[in-house]
Amino acid sequence: MSLVLGAIADDFTGATDLANNLVRAGMRCVQLIGVPDDELALGEVDAVVVALKSRSCPAEDAVADSLAALEWLEARGPRQIFFKYCSTFDSTDAGNIGPVADALLERLRATQTERLGGGQTVMVPAFPVNGRSVYQGHLFVGDRLLNDSGMQHHPLNPMTDADLVRVLGRQTPHPVGLAARPVLARGSDATRAHLDALAADGVRHVICDSLDEHDLEVLAEAVVDLPLVTGGSGLGQALPAQYRRRGWLAEVAEPGRLAQASGSALVLSGSCSRATLGQVAEFLAHHPGMALDPLQLAEGGAHLDAALAFAREHLAGGGPVLVYASADPERVKAAQQALGVARAGELVEQALGQLASTLVDEGVGRLVVAGGESSGAVVSALGIRQLRIGGQIDPGVPWTQAPRQGQAPLSLALKSGNFGGEDFFTRAFTVLDELTGEGRA
Repeated sequence: MSLVLGAIADDFTGATDLANNLVRAGMRCVQLIGVPDDELALGEVDAVVVALKSRSCPAEDAVADSLAALEWLEARGPRQIFFKYCSTFDSTDAGNIGPVADALLERLRATQTERLGGGQTVMVPAFPVNGRSVYQGHLFVGDRLLNDSGMQHHPLNPMTDADLVRVLGRQTPHPVGLAARPVLARGSDATRAHLDALAADGVRHVICDSLDEHDLEVLAEAVVDLPLVTGGSGLGQALPAQYRRRGWLAEVAEPGRLAQASGSALVLSGSCSRATLGQVAEFLAHHPGMALDPLQLAEGGAHLDAALAFAREHLAGGGPVLVYASADPERVKAAQQALGVARAGELVEQALGQLASTLVDEGVGRLVVAGGESSGAVVSALGIRQLRIGGQIDPGVPWTQAPRQGQAPLSLALKSGNFGGEDFFTRAFTVLDELTGEGRA
């Protein structure tokens, strides 16, 4: 199998976000959970996205996992490699965006010297349709700078600096440059010439401004021949048109088609973002839900047993039902102070994973998970190895299906914490019915 695009994503929802945009732009796409240890039957696909859990782990682990993913992908001959991270550039001064990008460039330089040139890549986190834009190297969420958007309170990777040139400069020993909006406004040729000039000066990483979809289209045309690009899923949506222009990608009817959905409906939420908190509140106004408390989870199994009993009671009628650990920053901080940041997160992830594996075994066939770490825990607990990407619920969030031996596929939506409208949890199941023809109320 020869791929057009091989992507490496630093978390599960980020991988799904990118895969969603690739499908919407006409590519048949499969998402893999971790690096496969054997050959998988992928079918006819144009793109493969390898989902890692490398956003918040030690930098050396993130590098090792990313290089393993690159090795697996390179064996399938992709035209381009894409390193996907969050559109809010979630990271710390130790990484992991800079270290991983450096490692990928070094490996590609060793294997593709004739294509890599000066060893440069671009950083394009913008996703304008979801309110993520970059101007003069500063990242905005809506009309607020990143450090005033709520991301400064992120429990794992608090983002207190909106200047991405400065942020990335603390993560890599190599020069970081900027492709500013006035350059993009002159078109793809001028943008490519600017990148070449920066490469000649030894600039390895280039933060790229992007205010709208047109800017992303300009960038896609300018960087389509680079062996490695990095960024959010907005760039992923713009690249397939360039692949088609070069004859690498054929037109495909219904690239996101899924099988008919079945089973009861469950929502699991571990995200504490502002968007998810609003979605939880909206869902609870219409459907049943139960909160998980990390402090009670730390006391033993009784709290988890109560959550299982609650879910079973309300799933008996088909659902949907919500179990959530989403909480405001004060409650999150209190739990972290009592238990430690890592322990509080582990307790929630373990509980959500156990809920998912138990309840799917008992008949849940339609599952929504909110939060990148939570999604990773759930997918791991379910033993899922690959996902076929289907139609979109909201920008950045598609329905997917995981094959199951001798059973109907599991329909699964993995939502990044900040994504989705206020009615996302309720509306997701209506969208699934429309996509698969289930026709349930």
